[in-house]
Amino acid sequence: MGAELKSENRPYVITVTSGKGGVGKSTVACNLAVGLAQKGAKVGILDADIHGPSIPTLFGVEDEKPGMVQEGQKYKMIPVEKYGVSIISMGMLVDKNQPLVFRGPMQASALRQLLMDVNWGDLDYLFIDLPPGTGDIHLSLAQQFPVTGAVVVTSPQQVSVSDTRKSIEMFINPQTAVKVIGIIENMSWFTPEEHPDEKYYLFGEGGGNILAGEYNLPLIAQIPLIV
Repeated sequence: MGAELKSENRPYVITVTSGKGGVGKSTVACNLAVGLAQKGAKVGILDADIHGPSIPTLFGVEDEKPGMVQEGQKYKMIPVEKYGVSIISMGMLVDKNQPLVFRGPMQASALRQLLMDVNWGDLDYLFIDLPPGTGDIHLSLAQQFPVTGAVVVTSPQQVSVSDTRKSIEMFINPQTAVKVIGIIENMSWFTPEEHPDEKYYLFGEGGGNILAGEYNLPLIAQIPLIV
């Protein structure tokens, strides 16, 4: 059994992942969290990208620090809140210009602290923004914590689809056995403001559909590139 976030009324724990960096995974995670919060849900987001945290910047809270509260003999962090979302990130705990040099076991330990040593309150959803790839963080999370499911983000081009395929394979592997909820294709096309009826497929076309078809998964959304 994985460790529990709360003794009762456990939230849905949803990872947002990608096989390749630069596809807008963290932006998608933020928008999912804020969208549900705007609908009245109690939502938290954990930035699990230990080496390259971007959630504080995307939420505009990079200079804010979590609070602290004592619970029995332990102290727990109180998340920073923005747009109705409770936020925790390693980027809030260290200088934003300081690189973190953590080996695999240290990454897993840091992830556990960011999950368990936090007073999340009564959440309905907890989104976990994972680093790109298929490393120690992903395996530790899938094997030790009660993950409800994974949302996989890709862009249309071939190299992204190839790397994303590896992420899906990691989650459906019997050793992890995490349900893949579906695929979101980001940067699907570009529409110039002065030509709203035109679509330009700058990064290729159909990558999300290919993955959805291969693994019999829903293509949740195709998101256009907006500049």
